[in-house]
Amino acid sequence: MIAFAALLERLAFTPGRNAKIALLRRYFATAPDPDRGIGLAAVTGELTFAAAKPGLIRDLAAARTDPELFAWSYDYVGDLAETVALMWPEAPTDAGPPSLADVVATLNGAARAELPAIVAGWLDASDPSVRLALLKLITGGLRVGVSARLAKVALAEMAEGRIAPDEIEEVWHALGPPYAELFAWIEGRGRRPDPADAPVFRPPMLAHPLEDADLAALDAAALRAEWKWDGIRVQLVATDGGKRLYSRTADDISAAFPEIIEAMQFRGVLDGELLVMREGVVAPFADLQQRLNRKSVTAKLLREFPVAVRLYDLLFEGAEDIRPLPFDARRARLEAWMARERPARMDLSAMIPFAALDELAALRDGARAAAIEGLMLKRGDAPYVPGRPKGLWWKWKRDPLTLDAVLMYAQRGHGKRSSFYSDFTFGVWRDTELVPVGKAYFGFTDAELAWLDRWVRNHTVARFGPVREVEKTLVLEVAFDAAQRSARHRSGVALRFPRIARLRTDKPAAEADTLETVMRLVTAPSAA
Repeated sequence: MIAFAALLERLAFTPGRNAKIALLRRYFATAPDPDRGIGLAAVTGELTFAAAKPGLIRDLAAARTDPELFAWSYDYVGDLAETVALMWPEAPTDAGPPSLADVVATLNGAARAELPAIVAGWLDASDPSVRLALLKLITGGLRVGVSARLAKVALAEMAEGRIAPDEIEEVWHALGPPYAELFAWIEGRGRRPDPADAPVFRPPMLAHPLEDADLAALDAAALRAEWKWDGIRVQLVATDGGKRLYSRTADDISAAFPEIIEAMQFRGVLDGELLVMREGVVAPFADLQQRLNRKSVTAKLLREFPVAVRLYDLLFEGAEDIRPLPFDARRARLEAWMARERPARMDLSAMIPFAALDELAALRDGARAAAIEGLMLKRGDAPYVPGRPKGLWWKWKRDPLTLDAVLMYAQRGHGKRSSFYSDFTFGVWRDTELVPVGKAYFGFTDAELAWLDRWVRNHTVARFGPVREVEKTLVLEVAFDAAQRSARHRSGVALRFPRIARLRTDKPAAEADTLETVMRLVTAPSAA
């Protein structure tokens, strides 16, 4: 537990992505089994405890501290685990802190009535650093700026080039803590884990933003065009071993969309866009947000926000992997599959006929549907390649100008918003560093403001007077009218009239935009 606590503490205060990967790699390489596997499950969000809840921690703290002092401290700190770890009174004991394996075995096996005494004994035997790690582990909120993907990159680096992160991704959902088989494969002591017929995730193929230089070099005859819809990218996996609906970041979102799972009466893997759709009309992204990030849904939500999947691609037909085929061949297979299977709550993404790119640009600019972001361009001869391969797929968005930025700082508003964190500073990547490029305080709904306020309080890592620094994990889609050079900003650029267009909880921070992309907009004619 001591090694895991040290890892969490260093991760929390290490901003750089590469530095975090190095910390994770060192922990996975040096921690013993099964603790390192349990630590991996914790940082990837795969570890939950049914009996141990935040209420238990609050009750323990209330019994050992002054209630009013605890309330004030909790309000100031904003994090339950951190507050209790710092305020917990010292108690003489000869016991040492538990191991990660002991914590998991005990929490999964002890009777609910025994847990308060067990947890209190662990806290008595621990210093503040270990107490914090223990409490974060129990409550399920590590909040150290590490995604599941980052942990898999660290595991791949342990293999020193023999195994790619995408290979780990393709067996991940067939494995579970403490991941002994996975570590044996990574360290060269065992074979690649066989997912057999488990409904595992396949890393998606992603598109590059279409730049002027790309456009000039494109051959219209080689391209295929589809609308880019304002939903979330999903992967539908149906095997004899089960059915799953995954987000593009490999999160299993099946429980939030049971009607899609019910409609998956087939065997295969498909790529598509999840949308709220009423009578064939795609609703705004705000409607879809009502269904996202839920562990379960009510009958009212199912009725008021009906979802469907607009299919883009067929990756596996039955057990056959057709990803190496060119797009045109996969599209023909998808159309034949759709005509044969006719799955409920699914339709085909329409192919847009065009003869020249100018004609396509006019179609893009003339599209008025609120749920259309622009166009997707795909080469007809392109195989389905995980990641973001160059020269195969492009996304061609229309105005207004937007960028995906990472939330960095938050400050309380004024007047009616004085009790909410409503002023948000966001940044983009300059190499491996985030640099601020703007501040937005509107564009979101009241419900989104409440969500953002809660997120800021739960993900604060530092304070500077009234400003809170937060974990660099939340991506915001920011709309703006123009980008201007600014000597007053460390990034050298400022955005005109920025507003938060939507919360990109489905997108990892590492995939946010770069400063190079923003700087190119400074001289773009459309930026004004």
